[in-house]
This record gives sequence, structure tokens and C-alpha cells, in this order.
Amino acid sequence: MVKSHIHVPYDKIYDYIDIITRERFNLEIYFNSQTLDNISKKDIEKLKKAFFNETSLSFHAPFMDLSPGAIDSRVREVTIERFNQIFDIATLLNPKSIVFHSGYEKWKYAFKVDIWLEASLKTWERILPRAEQLKIKIAIENIFEEEPESLRMLVEKISSPYFGICFDTGHFNLFSKKSIEEWMFCLNDYIVEIHLHDNNKNFDEHLAIGSGCFDFEKFFELFKNKNCIYTIEAHSPENVFKSLKMLDKLIK
Repeated sequence: MVKSHIHVPYDKIYDYIDIITRERFNLEIYFNSQTLDNISKKDIEKLKKAFFNETSLSFHAPFMDLSPGAIDSRVREVTIERFNQIFDIATLLNPKSIVFHSGYEKWKYAFKVDIWLEASLKTWERILPRAEQLKIKIAIENIFEEEPESLRMLVEKISSPYFGICFDTGHFNLFSKKSIEEWMFCLNDYIVEIHLHDNNKNFDEHLAIGSGCFDFEKFFELFKNKNCIYTIEAHSPENVFKSLKMLDKLIK
């Protein structure tokens, strides 16, 4: 069976701690901004003690209102501050990767991807040294992107083994205007993590694998980096277990 990471918000971990410890789940922990305002070193130490020594962790950074590609320098500064807070926690918990949203929306940037890219580089060039020092991979997740080229441009400009892509199956299913073949041809070499969930192209439902209309069989035929982090993003225990069973059948 594939040993996946299970996405859980920090403030929900203790609601599910019995399942997490019984199943010895690896976790992707989501820290929102409110959590970052209130979490203490004591809280982090408590969290560390709650897991087994062999538990593998990844993080999901906050994203609401943040913009790593912001034109406004003050908005970028707030974003960088939040991202540095995540790395402060990472120094204590040693995640393998941290997922960040790209912040690119074509309508917001009037289709001028170069403006977003230039501002994004200013953000990531300040964050990357911490990732490299801690040997943590930054994984940039597709959200509203209708095509993969903007993500590829960012990764190629940064050009670091600690900076790659988190490919999200549900977001692709909702927003992409290009085929999965085109996305994989463009991004296969840069994917370090995948977010696995499903929907029916109407809403970001975070259903179990195989419960919507994303073609997982086609995806895994095309996907190359089988040693990446597999993260289940189904939003209920029942759908997590269903996803794990489906994933085990899909990974040959």
C-alpha cells in the first residue's frame, strides 16, 4: 500500500488523533493565519510528542488574502512574514515539503503573466534560502491556473532542487482549459507532490478519489515521479479511507 500523507488542518488534528495514531498516518498539516497568530512553541512540542518517530510530515502554508506575486510591496511583505512563520515551525517539526499557492489569476493580472512572475521572484528569492538550508521542498500548487506554463516559468526561473510543483487533481479538474496530457508534458519534470481529490467540475468538493469525474487512470499513466509525496485531500475520514483503497489500486 502507498504510504500517503493525509491533509489535516492543525486545529482539527486532536479531533482525529485516535485515527491518526491507530493508522499511523503521515500528515500534511495546514496552518492558517489565525493558527500562526496563536500557536506557541509549547503547542508545537505537544504536537511533536503526539506522533510516532517515523511519522512523515508535510505542511500547507496559509493562503487566504496572501499574494506572493503581489505588485504592492507591502502586501508582499505580509506574505513573506507569514511564509517565514511557517518555516519557523518547520525548524521544529522537519516536514519534507511545504505547499504554497501561486497567487496567479489571469484576470487579476490582466493576462500579464510577466508582471506576476517578476513580483513572485522577489518573494521566493527571499524564502528559498531557508528551504535549502533545512532541506525542505517548496511545492507550488496549481489553483486557478487554466494552463501550466506560468508555473513552469516560475520553477525554471528559480532553478533549485528545493523548488517544485504540487499538482492538484481537483483544481485541474475545475479550472484547466488544457488537457492532462499537456499539463504532464509541461510539468512532469518538476512535480514533487500531488494533491489527490475529486469533484464533478462544479465546485471544489474534495471528494474521494474516483467519486467525481477526474480521470485518475489517465493521470497515473502520464505521471512520471512515482517517488513524490502523495497527499489525500478528501475532507472526511470515510473519504480518506476510500481514497487510500483507490490509490492502492491505481499505483502499479
